[in-house]
Amino acid sequence: MIPAAMNDRPLPTEPSLTIVRRIRAPLARVYEAWTDPARLALWWGPHQTEVEAAELDVRVGGAFRTVLREESGERHEVSGVYTEVEPERRLVFTWSWISTPERRSRVTVEFRSLAEGTEVTLTHDRFADAEAATRHRRGWTESFERLVARLEG
Repeated sequence: MIPAAMNDRPLPTEPSLTIVRRIRAPLARVYEAWTDPARLALWWGPHQTEVEAAELDVRVGGAFRTVLREESGERHEVSGVYTEVEPERRLVFTWSWISTPERRSRVTVEFRSLAEGTEVTLTHDRFADAEAATRHRRGWTESFERLVARLEG
């Protein structure tokens, strides 16, 4: 067997994205925005969408489900299962759209208290392809813009 470092082919990598945001709001309030369905519904999703349904069972093995509705009326449903929950520190959950259930990715959200608020680091990995990662980067970026506006506004 040829060691990976000596093999001419690159090791396979799955597309991923990481977004880091600093929010001028206390850690408890930021974490609650991610774990309380009513609060999550106020910011989740890209611009031009509204949360039609948000169900969160934030515990290891618990599920989440959100339904987004675009201004056009088109609906998008995403769901997953929490695999790690460390209150006010870390959430890890699977992610799959109802339209492509065979494409299961993973989201890791880490929270860090700062003197001026909270730093949130989101890593979404295990995408099926680079195009999916690009689309999700736009969605997460716009979601964070909405979250910041909600918590700082």
